[in-house]
Amino acid sequence: MALCVFDIFTDGHATVPQDDALTGAGVYRWWHFDRADPALETWTAQTLAEIPAAALLQDETRPRCDAYDNGLILNLRGINLNEGQPNDQMVSVRMWVARDVVVTVRVRRIFALEEIRQEILRDEVPPDVGSFLENLIGKLTLRVQEEVLEIAEATDACEDEIAENLATAPSGLGDLRRQVIKLRRYLDPQRSALQKLAGMDLEFMSHTQRLDLRELANRSILAVEELDALRDRLLTLQDHYDSKLALRQGRNGYALSLIASVFLPLGFLTGLFGVNVGGMPGVENHWAFALLSLGMIVAAFAMLAFMRWMKWL
Repeated sequence: MALCVFDIFTDGHATVPQDDALTGAGVYRWWHFDRADPALETWTAQTLAEIPAAALLQDETRPRCDAYDNGLILNLRGINLNEGQPNDQMVSVRMWVARDVVVTVRVRRIFALEEIRQEILRDEVPPDVGSFLENLIGKLTLRVQEEVLEIAEATDACEDEIAENLATAPSGLGDLRRQVIKLRRYLDPQRSALQKLAGMDLEFMSHTQRLDLRELANRSILAVEELDALRDRLLTLQDHYDSKLALRQGRNGYALSLIASVFLPLGFLTGLFGVNVGGMPGVENHWAFALLSLGMIVAAFAMLAFMRWMKWL
């Protein structure tokens, strides 16, 4: 049923229990489930109180941190590192935490939890519930910082691209803006949840662990602030490109307008003298065409001089 379950003991080793009790003989028991497990709903209903059970089974979640009875309902988000899936589609982990038990539920694979599982198999065991939370939150926060750093580097590349070439739209600008929006949607409430967790006086969290969580919450704050800055930078880049593009198009349209204004009277003259009716002057004079062409050249230069005088050129 569970993806994994371990009893963690004070001497730093872990065992796989053979019973289905919520807690075991160790310092704490870690249960890890997949949300799609059909047996999960029955297990939570039989084992947990109604509100924590419902929190673990929610289809859609947002980061939260709420004390309930003698435990903690904690929902967090992490960067999606699953192959073929976008990073900004953040994965969620739902948790029920008490002094002697940790229950985690995932929808998609969460690499931070997989790393903790592998560490336990190597006897690198979080000795208590507080250490488990600190370890998990640290891994999630580190991946968030790495993702934000990658977006910042991509934004720098867009700025360089716009500075060097305004002829084409910068590649990936729209995707970066969408990434920032999606990440900030979850990281802003996660920042608040971590701040709240760091300020709680929980029996399974030591003073040192609360200080460490406060530092992790501060890193989340910095990540959100960086996302805010990136959002503004990307918006400024888009506005800068749009304004430069509009200015270039305006200059091109202006140049075409000036050209049209020069040739408009010339077109009128050629149209007028091209009518095939009797009485047209110069029909019998072989110098008429030359004189007409010269007059059109003089008119064109006169138009250009007038535009120059009006400072249109």
